[in-house]
Parts: sequence; structure tokens; C-alpha cells
Amino acid sequence: LVRSYLFRKGLRFRKNDKRYPGHPDVVLPKYHAIVFVNGCFWHMHEGCSKHSMPKSNVEFWQAKLLRNHNRDIAQRAELEAAGWRVITVWECELTKAVRDERLARLYEQIVEGDADSAE
Repeated sequence: LVRSYLFRKGLRFRKNDKRYPGHPDVVLPKYHAIVFVNGCFWHMHEGCSKHSMPKSNVEFWQAKLLRNHNRDIAQRAELEAAGWRVITVWECELTKAVRDERLARLYEQIVEGDADSAE
């Protein structure tokens, strides 16, 4: 969804590039921007209804999701230290009700370097 939108807008990119920490979903070298499309559950999107702890095997899930979250933070810091602008698009931002607005904002973030809302 995100990649097809960016392609239709004329942006060219690499996908799931293993040369970068976290194997970003979209790498746009021309704009020095990296996009991660994160699932709200797997990446612990705070305040999101899609991020809720399972009721069974709670200790396992807490440890697993916390490792994912901490790894995301470390990878983002590494990419930013290397001069990349890192943009995260959350699963909940791609629901039909808000998708068009979020994709348009993503395009602006990439092309115009809008760092205000790079999260």
C-alpha cells in the first residue's frame, strides 16, 4: 500500500534493503529518507488500540515485544546518526478512514523534509 502509493507519486526507492539496520521497508537515497511500516502490536505503538497485551503467556509476550521495541529504538538511533531521516508509518494510520491523509503527509515528509512529524 505505502510502496505502491509512493511509486505512483513518482518516487523511486529500494525496498527491504538489508544493508541498513532493521531492513527498512522503503529507502529513498535521493531524499536521504527511510520509511518503516510498523504493525502496532509487534512494535508496541503506545496509545493505540491495536497494541494490547495478550492474556495468555503474558511474560513471554512482554519480553518479546519489549525486545522488539528496544531494537527499533536502537536501529532508529543508528540510522539517524548516519544522517538518515527516519519516518515511521503505523498500521493504524493505514485504516480507510485516515489512509489518504497519512499517505499524503508521508509524501510531504519525504519530499519536503518535513521532520516535525517523522514519527
